[in-house]
Amino acid sequence: MSSTKNIRVGVAGFGWMGRVHTQAYARLLHHYPDLGLAPVLASVADEVPGRAAHAAEQFGFLASTTDWHDIESDTDIGAVSITAPNFLHRSIGTAMAEAGKHIWIEKPVGLSADDARAVALAADKAGVQTAVGFNYRNAPAVEQAKALIESGEIGTVTHARFRFFSDYAAHPDGALSWRFERARGGNGVLGDLASHGADLLWYLLGDIDSLVADTTVFVPQRAKPTGATSGHALATGGELGPVENEDFVSSQIRLASGARATLEASRVSVGEQNAYGFEIHGTKGAVFWDFRRLGELALSTGNRYQDQPVSTIFVGPQQGEYGAFQPGSASAMGYDDLKVIEAKRFLQSISEGTPVGATVWDAVRSAEVLDAMTESVSSGGWVKPGA
Repeated sequence: MSSTKNIRVGVAGFGWMGRVHTQAYARLLHHYPDLGLAPVLASVADEVPGRAAHAAEQFGFLASTTDWHDIESDTDIGAVSITAPNFLHRSIGTAMAEAGKHIWIEKPVGLSADDARAVALAADKAGVQTAVGFNYRNAPAVEQAKALIESGEIGTVTHARFRFFSDYAAHPDGALSWRFERARGGNGVLGDLASHGADLLWYLLGDIDSLVADTTVFVPQRAKPTGATSGHALATGGELGPVENEDFVSSQIRLASGARATLEASRVSVGEQNAYGFEIHGTKGAVFWDFRRLGELALSTGNRYQDQPVSTIFVGPQQGEYGAFQPGSASAMGYDDLKVIEAKRFLQSISEGTPVGATVWDAVRSAEVLDAMTESVSSGGWVKPGA
């Protein structure tokens, strides 16, 4: 512990995700006491009056501001979490990188692949480290699934299904926040949930060759909020406005390996709360994961093929970062733990000077998939991401 160095961190944007990042920083040394780099909560910025000041009082930030440029200009701050709305990702991300600050930024990193690429190039030019919020790949069970697939335990992957279903926008009285505007929220559920699916698919199965997609809006109008919103607030009686971006996406995917996959995401699935996961089938078996059963894998292996049973595996200290949280198998981990892992890998990247975990270039790859989905909807045909 005597060799631990401090790094002053800022948080730009203090909605729910800004809070999650802050809590991850606060817990970091509890789980990783030998990390060698300790975050000091230096400054928090949010344009909503009083929000940043309240966060500073609650979490112990040394300063608060309504203008993120104050964090940019503070030369004592070495790293920044960018947890503001999507349309601000490019401007804040490039500015912080150009100011020489390492950046931990939430997906989808802007409104398009061009936005994500601009942030990645600015970071590379400045020589700073980046991390991006693809937290589901940090789950020990997902890392175990990756190891099983790569070892050939389920044979050659033939087909897979990735699903990201939620009900956070299912209520017809959900407020018409920035999330539903094309100019500020981008491509709706594609950036919000399908971006995770695209990253997870690549992480587990490799490059996408081509895809065809379909999207739609199921709740076409919502009431405009009368004040600042946080999370997924309801609004009734206000002036109605149009929902400009996607509620649902479904895509058929051809992988470079020859395998086939489907990726579906919905923000209006009544009865589905964070129903995220995958089903991956191979020539000798299959592996299944459901985020709501975070520490479990369902695995089918052997040589029976037909009527082959499925077993449940509980992950433990031997898988991924599980041992930093629990000493024995089958003790539950949660969403916030995945963000602690993400924070650890971000600071480890800074300490070691080389990327550890997902970076902004991973966000570029994911965004290229989302852009290809949008192009496919427009053209009605198959599209190669990044082409």
